[in-house]
Amino acid sequence: MNAPIEDYALLSDLETAAMVGRDGSIDWLCLPRFDSPACFAALVGTRDNGFWRVAPVAGRRCTRRAYRGDTLILESEWHSAAGAVRVIDFMPPRTQSPCVIRVVEGLRGSVTMRSDLRVRFHQGRVLPWVRAVESGTLAVAGPDAVWLHADGPVNMPGDEHDTVRDFVVPAGRRLALTLVWSPSHLTEPPPQLSVPAETALKETSDFWRRWSAQCRYEGPWRDAVMRSLITLKALTYAPTGGIIAAPTTSLPGRVGGERNWDYRYCWLRDSTLTLSCLLRSGYREESTAWLDWLVRAVAGDPDHLQTVYGVEGQRLLTETEAPWLTGYEDSRPVRFGNSATSHFQLDVYGEVMDTLWLSLRAGILMPAHLWDLVEVLMGHLERHWRRPDQGLWQVRGPQRQFVHSKVMVWVAADRALRMGLLLGRNGSSDVWRAMRDEVHREVCRKGWDARQRSFVQSYGSSALDASALLIPRLGFLPATDERVRGTVRAMRRLTHGGFVRRYDSGGAVHGPDGIRGSEGAFVSCSLWYAQCLAATGHPQQARAAFERLLAVRNDVGLLAEQWDPDEGRQLGNAPTAFSHAAVVETAFALSPTPSATRPHGPATPVRRR
Repeated sequence: MNAPIEDYALLSDLETAAMVGRDGSIDWLCLPRFDSPACFAALVGTRDNGFWRVAPVAGRRCTRRAYRGDTLILESEWHSAAGAVRVIDFMPPRTQSPCVIRVVEGLRGSVTMRSDLRVRFHQGRVLPWVRAVESGTLAVAGPDAVWLHADGPVNMPGDEHDTVRDFVVPAGRRLALTLVWSPSHLTEPPPQLSVPAETALKETSDFWRRWSAQCRYEGPWRDAVMRSLITLKALTYAPTGGIIAAPTTSLPGRVGGERNWDYRYCWLRDSTLTLSCLLRSGYREESTAWLDWLVRAVAGDPDHLQTVYGVEGQRLLTETEAPWLTGYEDSRPVRFGNSATSHFQLDVYGEVMDTLWLSLRAGILMPAHLWDLVEVLMGHLERHWRRPDQGLWQVRGPQRQFVHSKVMVWVAADRALRMGLLLGRNGSSDVWRAMRDEVHREVCRKGWDARQRSFVQSYGSSALDASALLIPRLGFLPATDERVRGTVRAMRRLTHGGFVRRYDSGGAVHGPDGIRGSEGAFVSCSLWYAQCLAATGHPQQARAAFERLLAVRNDVGLLAEQWDPDEGRQLGNAPTAFSHAAVVETAFALSPTPSATRPHGPATPVRRR
């Protein structure tokens, strides 16, 4: 039986990530990158698909655990009558090869510990050749090698099935286990094996404390904001600045169902929300890196603008299934790659334009060819905006005239006009202004349901969609408009247990996406609802909705994509950048202090580079 999704904590070296359960087991790790094949895949399979557990022989779930302050260093403790022990897990920010370090510290008495390592390369499928070497244990298969070293009295012999060793840790003793990946053709031990674990721990702690100190949020939810920002940083691929949606794949939106997707990639959908919360929080370096990634990724033929890209901006993310993996709690199929790369989504044009505009207003240095990109993308949008598409939620059913997609077309034209004014480039203003006005009229006519007094999911449909909650934040209509107020009231019908579903998926096949079964409430949608409640004059209800959402974070402050109010558990890939970015934005929207609610500042002169 797989552990609950909320049992997992996150480790990251800013290029890949590990998921650590409350039982001390790392059940998910892709090496050397977020989107590389997994060498520990027990999270979406069984123990036979790879894991690494360090915990007391007699223990199960830890007694308590927490991140050390505003860092990504995880401390887990087991307490029993015989003694107490702490395991300190971390990944040093990448300098060379990826590395996981587990420091075991005796706190009281003597505790017998066990390190149980089972490496399975290529998505939990390939058994390695394991042998003892001078520096410890080496596991090799194909292009991959994993080295395991212990700096204390722990001999780690192993075979192709397991590397298991029991050892006793008395009070006051500390020893470390270090696992490092390297290409298999390099025969020398990686340099990280010679770095003292205590040195790596101090450097990792210093890195995260320096980074966290830059946060300028001063409102009542600082702990939640800080943990969400640290999570966003942890999901950043440092070499390029791309931010992945989540470090996992195929954690289900419904246990036992087929809504299982690979989120280890970068979605344009997330770009505006992510950039906005980073800028508000004082992280200009990360904002600039994310913008640079975005501009590089979308360069080229606008006909081939994708909804999702790889961490380096790669476009080919072929979706495959892994029948040898049983799936999380038998939720199949397990998927690697994502076919959303082939989807046609109009909303991505608005998201790109909104991100560029936000960056300009914040005074971020922009590429000299920025305006060329704007004109190319807008020219394409002029010719194609009337087409149906697959929408914000990337439905796998027939294309439709989604209301949110048309709203984002309006956003694209509006932001292009604003950028033109700021840059003194007004050559296409009349065309873009006419398109913006036409789209606005069409959405207000075809996307509005007078009977329900609400905007709906698509033209001609009566279905509600939580994406309509973004209308006031995007500036399409003000929060004071009765159509916005009516839409917010109508969204109560999408609430369940105080949380908001993205749409009514029902219990059978959902028409727009063609996928069977229901799903949980979406974290981001619940947070959009809280923001709209505040904007429409209901601050107490907004605060209650926000606090209700924060209460379902796991014990270390992490959120998956969804929450199941009936079962009281998290669903979907975890932790999810979209969820944590929405936490930050909601905290700013609801915070009463001027320092917390201060916007990004007035438009500043644009500096070109």
